[in-house]
Amino acid sequence: MPRLFTGLEIPSQTGLMLSMLRGGLKGARWIDPENYHLTLRFIGDIDDRTADEIADALDRVRRKPVPIRINGLGSFGNGKQPHAVWARVEPTPELAELQAEQERIIQRLNLPAERRKYTPHVTIARCRTSTNAEVAKWLAERGNFQAPPFVAGRFVLFSAKASVGGGPYLVEEAYPLAA
Repeated sequence: MPRLFTGLEIPSQTGLMLSMLRGGLKGARWIDPENYHLTLRFIGDIDDRTADEIADALDRVRRKPVPIRINGLGSFGNGKQPHAVWARVEPTPELAELQAEQERIIQRLNLPAERRKYTPHVTIARCRTSTNAEVAKWLAERGNFQAPPFVAGRFVLFSAKASVGGGPYLVEEAYPLAA
């Protein structure tokens, strides 16, 4: 049963810049740079037949390349404890439309809707035992992070081993974004 999600790949130069943020946060499990990505839609654990249906439906997406700008850092958590630290991806109409189209495709295949509001980001680390104070300090020291903009020329269908996240991720299918 594959665990699938769609996303945009991060150029190696941007990944190198993101990897320089690693360290200085107790209790963090850092994502390997080759596994950095911008998730569009987490799909989850599904059977092979549904995976084939998803791959086929995504092949019908026709969108232009998507400009991406990474600017700033943040964290996710439940108020009591942080779960992850990430690099902020500036929302754009092109990115929102691509993500929304994929959400509609997944729902048309009778898979549940995503419960959370979409927040474009690149996860840098998962926080195991980090405290809110430690994350706040880490963010304050690095919060003005910026990477050069890039244009995503394709989106991909990734698979992942069942785990707590962080990879390794495999590209199952790639879908060009072209005018």
